[in-house]
Amino acid sequence: MTLAIDGGTPVRTAPWPSWPPPLDDTQRRLVTAVLESGRWGATQGGSACADLVAAFARRSGVGHGVAVGNATLGLFAALRGLGVGPGDEVIVPAYTFVATATAVLLTGATPVIVDVDATDLHLSPAAVEAALTPRTAAIVPVHLAGSPADMDPLNAIAARHGLSVVEDAAQAHGAAYRDRPVGGLGDAGVYSFQSSKAMTAGEGGLIVCRSREVHEAVWSVCNVGRTLDGAWYGHPHVGWNLRLTEIQAALLLPWLDRLDDEIDRRNAFAAAAERELARHDLVTVVPRPPGTTRDSRHLLMLRVHPPFDRSSLLAAMAAEGVPLDGGYPPLGTMGALTEAGARTEPCPSAEAAAREVVWVRQAMLMDDSGGAAHLAEALSKVLASLPPHRSGHR
Repeated sequence: MTLAIDGGTPVRTAPWPSWPPPLDDTQRRLVTAVLESGRWGATQGGSACADLVAAFARRSGVGHGVAVGNATLGLFAALRGLGVGPGDEVIVPAYTFVATATAVLLTGATPVIVDVDATDLHLSPAAVEAALTPRTAAIVPVHLAGSPADMDPLNAIAARHGLSVVEDAAQAHGAAYRDRPVGGLGDAGVYSFQSSKAMTAGEGGLIVCRSREVHEAVWSVCNVGRTLDGAWYGHPHVGWNLRLTEIQAALLLPWLDRLDDEIDRRNAFAAAAERELARHDLVTVVPRPPGTTRDSRHLLMLRVHPPFDRSSLLAAMAAEGVPLDGGYPPLGTMGALTEAGARTEPCPSAEAAAREVVWVRQAMLMDDSGGAAHLAEALSKVLASLPPHRSGHR
C-alpha cells in the first residue's frame, strides 16, 4: 500500500475539529456585557474574575483561588507564596513542558529534574525520594495529558519531609484522583487557559489553594504585594501584577457548564482508539496512573514499540491526514535549563518516552469514533511501510 507521502491516497481527507470551538451564546452574552460595562480589568468592580475563581475553587474541592495571566506565572506565584526562593530546590518531572521548570527559576530556586514512571510517564515517587536533599522545599507533580498523577505517595513523601506540593494541573481541568478533583490535592494547584488547553481564553491561568493562609500569601504575590482588605497603596510585601482580565474570565466562566460533556467526548474517542489499536501489536496507549477516576484526556499518548525514525513517522502520518505530535524532549537535555542552574538526575524513562511516545492532540480527540478508526488505520499503514530505524535512536 503506497503511503500518501509517496503519492498514495491518504487515509483521511476530512478536517479534524477545530480548537477552540466556536463561542456559545452564553459566552457571547457575557463577553458582550463585560465589554459594554467598561470594567475590563480585574480591579474595576466587575464580577467575572471573582465568579470564575469561586467556581474553580469549588470544582477543585477547596475554598480559595486567584486568577492570573498564565499558568507559568501561576506556578511561580504558588511557589513564591509558599515561601520558595533562592537557596531552595524544587523537584519537577523530566517529561513535562519547560514552564514547569522555568517557573521555579523565576522564584530564584533550583529546579531538580527527576525521572518519571516508566509505564505512565508521571512523576516517579522513587525518583523523588532519591533526589531529596536538605535544600528540597517543594515538589511539583504534573497531571500529564489530563491524567492525575499518583498523588498519595507523593503527598506522603512531602509530609514526611515537610515539603510543599504544587500541582501543575495545566492540562487536567476536570480530572479526578481517587474521586477527588485535582488541584486541591496539594497545597496549591495551577490550571492553564492557554490556547491549546481544555478551557481557553487565549492565555490565562488560575491557582487554587486549600488554606486561607496560603491563599493570602499567593494573592499578595499576584496583587503587587497588597493584603486582602488592606489599603490600595499599602504594599507590605513584594509582589507583582499577575491578574487575569474580566474579558478572559467572561470567556471561561460559561465553559464550566460544558466541560464535563467535552471530557466525555474525548474519553469516548480514547476508548475507541484503544479498541482499534488492540488489533495491532505495534502501538499501545500509555496507561493512566494508579488512582485515576476521571481522566480529562487533554492528550492521548501512544507508545510506538519498534524503533522507527520519528521524523519519518510524523511526516508520513501528517500526509495521511492524521497528524501526530512528537511530544516533549526530556527537560534535562535542554541546555538553557542546565546553564541556568537546573540539576538533573538520571532520567532513562523520560529519555525512552522521547524516543517512543507520540501524541494525539486534544482537537482530534473531539472527533467521533470514526476518527479513532482513521488513527488506527493510518498508524497500521505507516508502520507497515516505513523501514525500521536501525542507526540508533533519535
